[in-house]
Amino acid sequence: MSARETPALVRWSGYIAVAIIFAIACGFLSHWQFSRNEERARQLALVENNYNREPVALGTALATGAELDPAAEWTPVEVTGTYLPEEQVLVRNRPRGGTSAFEVLVPFRLDDGRVLIIDRGWVPPGDPEPVPESVPSPPAGEVTVIVRLRPGEALPTSGRTADEGQVPTINLPLISGMVASGSAVETGAYGLMVSEDPAPAVSPSAIDPPTDDPGPHLSYAVQWILFAVMGFAFIGYVIVSERRIRREDAEDAASGITRKRPKRKRRDRDADAEDALIDSPEPAERPDQASVIRSA
Repeated sequence: MSARETPALVRWSGYIAVAIIFAIACGFLSHWQFSRNEERARQLALVENNYNREPVALGTALATGAELDPAAEWTPVEVTGTYLPEEQVLVRNRPRGGTSAFEVLVPFRLDDGRVLIIDRGWVPPGDPEPVPESVPSPPAGEVTVIVRLRPGEALPTSGRTADEGQVPTINLPLISGMVASGSAVETGAYGLMVSEDPAPAVSPSAIDPPTDDPGPHLSYAVQWILFAVMGFAFIGYVIVSERRIRREDAEDAASGITRKRPKRKRRDRDADAEDALIDSPEPAERPDQASVIRSA
């Protein structure tokens, strides 16, 4: 290895090291997107398996005081009991119907004494008041309700709170601490309304079913792999180009040819104006230099 080649090899090694680091980063990001795609596929399969099943008894899908089995999410259950409208809670800032709506949570006392939080749907905010103008009341007396089981939500990491009678998320331990039926509330899951019998004259708007869109995760994962390949291809192109130029320079030096590499000339408009003044044939006819520069 000649002394002349050493700097180039060091530089090319640096190029390759950068490409390797970039490829490793792309690999991690691609793996992350593949993981998200797998999780999304699992969610879609869960909805497909459970969403339209025949309703089962609550105890079959959710034992007393237990956490909801992830495999039982979206399972329809049929319960009988009475609503506790005086303990109603609103969930604020829910994206429904193209607006920041409120979801209506009403505790439902079952015949066995347990209390299940039921999400009856959503209502729009008031105008101009941010609270709903009205919230439809649940049916009075004994009611048979079909709901789909959902796990509770975490508290917001921002620590944001809500006004009295409202909650920032469907956090079941938080709700159980707010309502009078407290210790009887099931904190392992809540019910998303399907139907009520007898049905009320007016109900909150139903919450749309989950989307079946798989999302862009798979395409993003493939894109990150392509970015890694493109990184190596670009570094290879740079190294090949430098080697070609060095080979041409070496051949020219051996044959005594001096090859000038074209350089881009840079001129500014003021320099062009000054040259025009110098080239003018008659001093008397030369325009004022400052006006020429200003016009330029």
